[in-house]
Amino acid sequence: MSPRLPRSFWFIWSSLLVNKAAGFVVIVLTLYLTSQRGLDVSEAGIVVGLFGAGGAVGVLLGGVVADRYGRKITMVTASFVACGALLGLSVLTWLPGICVLVALFGFANAAHGPAAIAAIADVVAPSDRDRAFNLMFWAVNVGMGLATLLAGFLAQYSYQLLFQLDALGALATGLIVLSAVPETSQRRRRNVTSVRAGRFVDVLRDRVYLVFVGLVFLQATVYAQTSTTLPLSMTADGLSETDYGMTLAVGSAMIICGQLFIPRLIRRFSKASVLAVALTLMAVGFGLVGVSDPFLMYLACAMVWTIGSMLAAPPNATVIADLSPAHMRGRYQGVFNLTFSAAAFVAPLVGGFTLQYLGDWHWLVVAVVAVGAAVGHLVAGPARERSTQRRTAQTDIHVQASEVV
Repeated sequence: MSPRLPRSFWFIWSSLLVNKAAGFVVIVLTLYLTSQRGLDVSEAGIVVGLFGAGGAVGVLLGGVVADRYGRKITMVTASFVACGALLGLSVLTWLPGICVLVALFGFANAAHGPAAIAAIADVVAPSDRDRAFNLMFWAVNVGMGLATLLAGFLAQYSYQLLFQLDALGALATGLIVLSAVPETSQRRRRNVTSVRAGRFVDVLRDRVYLVFVGLVFLQATVYAQTSTTLPLSMTADGLSETDYGMTLAVGSAMIICGQLFIPRLIRRFSKASVLAVALTLMAVGFGLVGVSDPFLMYLACAMVWTIGSMLAAPPNATVIADLSPAHMRGRYQGVFNLTFSAAAFVAPLVGGFTLQYLGDWHWLVVAVVAVGAAVGHLVAGPARERSTQRRTAQTDIHVQASEVV
């Protein structure tokens, strides 16, 4: 492991931290639409859904653009488009226009992610990726924590100011990348035309990768219970919205305080083993919700599943980077990120049904899904390791070919 991460990584890291710390609008968008624009809850839900729909398109198209035209231009363009959409939302009162800008903001906000993660994979050596992606995960959570703390406070004074500050954060994100981050794609930087660009169908033919993405989808669906069925379960036990907020805050505090120590704990173990342990902890944490009633029991459950999510974050990102061909990292990241959008859709749809008809047994179902994913990682781990070795060899051949060209 190298003692220092590349300078380019730290600028990308800084841009992500700034972007997430200024991410106020997503947090208060529903409140803004209902209190300032007079929409009812169902109408506001439709508009907010456009943000998610735009994001689903953004992660896929952002990955294609990052591979074809470069990581830097994708990140910069996405940031500037997000800035423009946010400035428009700060002054626009016409509902159809708001709908268009919300979808555009969701698109630009999501398109930035695959390019940023692909850029990190480009500049960081494979042996350092666990550490780099762990730092990225920490920065994202710190930024989101700051945004959550500030959003409610700012909204009390001016929603317009809140939109404008978010736009300023998007602008700063783009300027950091524009001024300090070089193009990291080997194909674009070396102007290599002999390497096939690749297509989405090539991603879908990668069975090892798709198995891993499927397991991540199960993990994301399990974790999405924190924002879908968990508040309903706590309310049914007589707990308040404040109790729910405090439960999530404990998890955020654990990530902020402890995430940086995770690489030291996991570096001696295989990624499959770490992910299996992580999913097992999530199974225990969510499974015990079914027998929880006092507030302290919910806090204990949250601490267990948070440790699981902390352990899973670095190897998840590293495995995706390791399995991705260098010239298709954007596309692979786009498909990977799409799993979280899919989980955000499936979790409330299926979870609401099982919670309603199974009651507390719903949490046993969630635990079984997590255990199934843990077993899946152990079974699929050896094939992933072999695929990673092949990818590394192919990348070395492509780099040598580009040097000849």
